[in-house]
Amino acid sequence: MKHAGPQALDELESILREIRKVEGLIEKKRGTFYYRGNAMLHFHEDPLGFFADLKVDGEFIRLAVNTKREAAEFLRRATVALRAVVSRHPKSDA
Repeated sequence: MKHAGPQALDELESILREIRKVEGLIEKKRGTFYYRGNAMLHFHEDPLGFFADLKVDGEFIRLAVNTKREAAEFLRRATVALRAVVSRHPKSDA
């Protein structure tokens, strides 16, 4: 399964826009998100469709993002998981 290319990411743009709203994440490369130097999320494409690899509790899980229902479930899970990481490790004001 290869990482999502530019055309696949174009199709996933509505999902990417929502993920970009999570404060603290850095999109180092289109569709690849990090928090404090740690990879948190990226996307794949293959003949079966599009998939997101999301880090949850230190391990990547793979979630399909091909239907509106799958995308909505992914966004719900991703938002919860990513905000949890950011809230556990906030930027210091020092």
